[in-house]
Amino acid sequence: MRHLVKGRKLKRTASHRKALLANLATSLFEHKKITTTLAKAKELRPYAEHLITKARTALMRERQGLLPEGHTVDVHNRRMVARVIRKKAVLQELFDAIAPVVESRNGGYTRIIKLGTRRGDAARLAVIELVDWSAPQDGASSTKSKKKAAKKTSKPASKKADETKSAPKEVVEEKTAKKEAVDTEVIEKNNAPVESTTDTPHTAAIEEPTAVAEKTQNEEQVPENQEASQKLSFDDTAEQEEQK
Repeated sequence: MRHLVKGRKLKRTASHRKALLANLATSLFEHKKITTTLAKAKELRPYAEHLITKARTALMRERQGLLPEGHTVDVHNRRMVARVIRKKAVLQELFDAIAPVVESRNGGYTRIIKLGTRRGDAARLAVIELVDWSAPQDGASSTKSKKKAAKKTSKPASKKADETKSAPKEVVEEKTAKKEAVDTEVIEKNNAPVESTTDTPHTAAIEEPTAVAEKTQNEEQVPENQEASQKLSFDDTAEQEEQK
């Protein structure tokens, strides 16, 4: 039985496992985010964070002046990390770029995110990344910015709420005045007298046949009156002749 044996073997020998972790740490510091199996990510996390802590302590010692006389760089920690990180560019980036960013963190420099199983061998995959180089909504810096943004937005919102609370009566009075004005206008329109429009086309159409009928009656009466007058004149002339 395996008693007091720390860590995962990862189906590799000790030398192979050491080289694997060194290569994974180099890739993590270079790209800030790598995808691997969940078991490898869990083994890499403490290994990489230990190297970041060495770089962080070296930076703090250099700034505080705790180095031996005549030294401006913490050579010891740089050589300890250089045993693992063989690429000079990545080593320089670790001490010059990564260490200043994580100086305020007391551990927890990396994060593991599970991705599910891999197609083919059904291995469980995971992403391991540096916290300060991840998406802004995931890291601790993003939470601080969220809190600041929430405070900023809450102040004007509270002001608006106070304004709405302080002036509900004025708004209600304005609404009631508008409603009363509209109601009075509607009542005046309904109670207004209806004007007789004699020149409307409907009344004109009704009056036309009556006028035509009156004209025809007058025309018929005119010849009858003329005939009666002629008869009277003829009778008068006849009487005058008899008297003579």
